[in-house]
Amino acid sequence: MDQAAIGKFISQCRKEKHLTQAQLAERLGVSDRAVSKWETGRSMPDASIMLDLCEQIDITVNDLFNARRINMDNYKEIAERTMLELREREEQNTKKMLSLEIVIAALSITMLLSFLAIVFLIDMSKTSQGILIAGGIVQFLTAMAFCLKIETEAGYYECPNCGERYVPKFRNVIFAQHINRTRKMRCPHCGEKGWHKKVLTKQK
Repeated sequence: MDQAAIGKFISQCRKEKHLTQAQLAERLGVSDRAVSKWETGRSMPDASIMLDLCEQIDITVNDLFNARRINMDNYKEIAERTMLELREREEQNTKKMLSLEIVIAALSITMLLSFLAIVFLIDMSKTSQGILIAGGIVQFLTAMAFCLKIETEAGYYECPNCGERYVPKFRNVIFAQHINRTRKMRCPHCGEKGWHKKVLTKQK
């Protein structure tokens, strides 16, 4: 995937529609700086707005990922290649988010242990000890909530009964029994309860 070529293509199509970067940004609900980054190849549009972007500049997602308008002669082959590239991109983004979850959890635990070590190793008033302990607990609980949010929204869970891949509700993840990234939950598709494992993409 050539980000620079895609950026030039976005710029070309935007100009063909007689839109400024600011006008396109306003229609998509992003900043004109974000549009500028796309067009210079420094970043790619988020998946959540990619379809809206294509609609605004009158192209398909296949056109976007191939940085040119695709004719129908080789459309199927190019569409399949684009789907593979999208899947690879989704996998990479999910892996990054799950890695971030581990980093946040490790830092939070380290900070909590540091606060407790300070309390027990340094002579201070009861009030100061209480403040440090409370601060350590608050930051730990906040970080764990954020980690659980990442765990919920990054990637999907796969039902062992029907094979459905889905994003569960936050409360279901919080209260589910778990072993690493596998959780015991009820499938929203078939209704059966089982150990649902974390997977990176929607497609199998």
